[in-house]
Amino acid sequence: MEVTEGAGVPEPGEIRKLKPCLLRRNHSREQHGVAASCLEELRSKACDILAIDKSLTPVTLVLAEDGTIVDDDDYFLCLPSNTKFVALANNEKWAYNNSDGGTAWISQESFDVDETDSGAGLKWKNVARQLKEDLSSIILLSEEDLQVLIDVPCSDLARELGQSCATIQGLQNTLQQVLDQREEARQSKQLLELYLQALGKEGSILSKQEESRAGFSEKGDAVDTGTGGEISSEVALTSQILTALKEKPAPELSLSSQDLELVTKEDLKALAVALNWDIKKTENVQEACNQELALRLQQMQSLRSLRNISARKNSLPGELQNPKRARQDPT
Repeated sequence: MEVTEGAGVPEPGEIRKLKPCLLRRNHSREQHGVAASCLEELRSKACDILAIDKSLTPVTLVLAEDGTIVDDDDYFLCLPSNTKFVALANNEKWAYNNSDGGTAWISQESFDVDETDSGAGLKWKNVARQLKEDLSSIILLSEEDLQVLIDVPCSDLARELGQSCATIQGLQNTLQQVLDQREEARQSKQLLELYLQALGKEGSILSKQEESRAGFSEKGDAVDTGTGGEISSEVALTSQILTALKEKPAPELSLSSQDLELVTKEDLKALAVALNWDIKKTENVQEACNQELALRLQQMQSLRSLRNISARKNSLPGELQNPKRARQDPT
């Protein structure tokens, strides 16, 4: 089927507003801005601008974001301006390869990591859906997940959650506040550690630390030389969690609640071997993770209790909301 220039043109006397759109070919980085009043006109312009051979028609237009096929004019008219389309010629199939939010298009022929890129690109949607189910789960998110949602364009997050941009802007501000609070807590812990180290140099705390290190020295050596290989194979933590524990100051603030739970359940000696730490240091970090997890769960429980109380109050009949007045009326 040939797509002609005049196909899909509005009827005489019918005025349709031109919609600005962005067009590209599958696996291409180059985008073209066009304006069309209907789908047929957009297909026609796609053939001309993208140099699609007429033998490769019909052309299918899909949303660049998720591959949704757009074949209804009414739906087309409902889409926002500057929607990104991919023109698929003949039997081409859409493949997600947007690696940086719409500015770099990576060809499948050049890379064999499309599935990995796709997972990274869609990660924010999975986190957003978690918030949609329960907003209080903000407390349980890792710092990485919080930052992912903060970096998402407001319009994209609003569309995913079905909220207004003003509401989403408020949500992103809240996410930033949570992130800032964790950073403040981390800095406070670092200052406390520096203070304790300064006291230790004066003598009293230093002597106790020397005794503690001496007490755990033989145990640490025994773990490293006797059962190191066997224990390390039993560690169930991912490399990402282990890296955070090793490199992040106050790592418990960086991890999600699910990761914190994994750390607290890990065998102490196995964790010490995996981190190449002595038992005392490992025990302190594991305890810090346990305390942070307990705090978050307590906050979650408090929020849900408040929400349930509020819901019950709103469901009470009007005459029962003021029991004192009800008792004053004997009839």
